[in-house]
Amino acid sequence: MAANQLKLMVFAHLGQAWAPCGQLLMTEEGQNMLASSFAYGLNYARRQDALEVDPVSLSMRDRDAIRGKRLLPANGLLLFGGIRDAAPDAWGRRVIEAKLKVPANSLPESQYLLHAGSDRVGALDIREAINDGPVQGANATHSLEHLMEAADRIEEGLPIPAHLESIFLDGTALGGARPKASIRDKHGVLWLAKFSSRKDSFDIPTIEHAALRLAALVGLHVPPVSVRTLGNRKVMLIRRFDRYWAEPGATLGADVDLLMTEPGASRAEHRMGFVSGLTMVGCDETESRTKSYADLAQAVRRYAHPSGIRADNAELFKRMVYNVMVSNDDDHLRNHGFVWEPRCAGWRLSPLYDVLPRPSHATERFLHLGIGPQGRLATLDNALASHEQFTLSRATACEIIANIWRVVREWRVYFENFDVPAEEIDKIAPAFRHIDMVSTPELRRQLP
Repeated sequence: MAANQLKLMVFAHLGQAWAPCGQLLMTEEGQNMLASSFAYGLNYARRQDALEVDPVSLSMRDRDAIRGKRLLPANGLLLFGGIRDAAPDAWGRRVIEAKLKVPANSLPESQYLLHAGSDRVGALDIREAINDGPVQGANATHSLEHLMEAADRIEEGLPIPAHLESIFLDGTALGGARPKASIRDKHGVLWLAKFSSRKDSFDIPTIEHAALRLAALVGLHVPPVSVRTLGNRKVMLIRRFDRYWAEPGATLGADVDLLMTEPGASRAEHRMGFVSGLTMVGCDETESRTKSYADLAQAVRRYAHPSGIRADNAELFKRMVYNVMVSNDDDHLRNHGFVWEPRCAGWRLSPLYDVLPRPSHATERFLHLGIGPQGRLATLDNALASHEQFTLSRATACEIIANIWRVVREWRVYFENFDVPAEEIDKIAPAFRHIDMVSTPELRRQLP
């Protein structure tokens, strides 16, 4: 099979409009990606408000070094991480395959990029030509029932009737292989709806909602979340943190919570750039399990805005400790993200997403990412031993652990308050670990 070279245009959403930012050249052979390169447009590279497509491979810190040059992905990767993050997730690929009526994983990467829709996560769009316009996406909230029905049919490999085809208008979103769709509420705010699957052994939307609200109580940065009931099924809604509402040209103060901004008056929707932890660490998906929270912390120090480095590294340490206590072992690099913060014009750690406790009766448990000197072993001693990697003193790290435990130890009470049924609490209970199970007496004596 002969290799095929394809030129695609990459657009960035700046302010209220799309701007062509560069040309992506992809070399593919059937479904296999062979190589890619990218060149920023000369006009785009002169813009003061230009967004980096990829902070690792396509940094704009030294514009003279990139102007007029065709650039390659760092670390021998076949595709730029920032472009890869604009591609559909596993569920988004299934939706595209159902729309095009093709077998699973049968399309070249370029086709997944082109069919992902302009409401994809972040502020990038991929189109065939510079004169192509955006593709409408994001469904209205009144079609939530239809979206769930369509998701069920896609999951079962059944054809999608015409009245359910609104799911094909959806842009790709975060969240891996689980059924989902982006919707707008009655005010016009964009949310991600995550549906239950008929294969679930417990009520995943309800449990994930409760786990995220518990995370907020321990001090983690969590978007607004809620649960809706459709018939006898649950749907979790999480606000899309890559969007906010503001007056055109307005300067937002540090006291403004972007996740609480809403439409109204002359406020318009703005988009924030997004890249995954996978992109920030600069590796392939197959290497994720060899990486650690310390690698993410190092990426923060290297690529994040200086004003947020200390806070973002402390947040990473808190997330690691929380994941140890609730057995969230789906903490791979794609489940950590970074957004382009408009107020500092730099990358910051995104709000928390995709947290799901996993019940287990194993006495020795592991997270996906490395924690400390003992690798992925999910213990608080292992976490504490790595405190310096997060620019934390030992005393501060101990205080963080103690504060998180004070909340997590009451998880049953909180889950009841979050309307988790008793039978679901019993199903998920083995995921939660008492501090005595994940720490030594020596560590506990150090806690305030």
